[in-house]
Amino acid sequence: MTPRTSTPGRAPAAATGFLVGGAAGFLLTEAVAVLVGLALGEPLDVGGGGPLRAVLVAAVLLCALAGALVGLRRAGRPGPRPEGGR
Repeated sequence: MTPRTSTPGRAPAAATGFLVGGAAGFLLTEAVAVLVGLALGEPLDVGGGGPLRAVLVAAVLLCALAGALVGLRRAGRPGPRPEGGR
């Protein structure tokens, strides 16, 4: 029995998913920051560090890891079937 990690193309799929997930997480945090800034009337200040910065970094990392997992799952699936096949 061959381990699942030997499927060709899984590492590039995971890396691509990691990058896409990280970009999506960055956009998500920026959108939340803009919406909160509009609601409060002033921009969020994360320059001093603290828990807000940790939450934003954790959100980007979690989205990146989720993207890597999705990439791994999609790489393990069989490709499209030839036309006329079932």
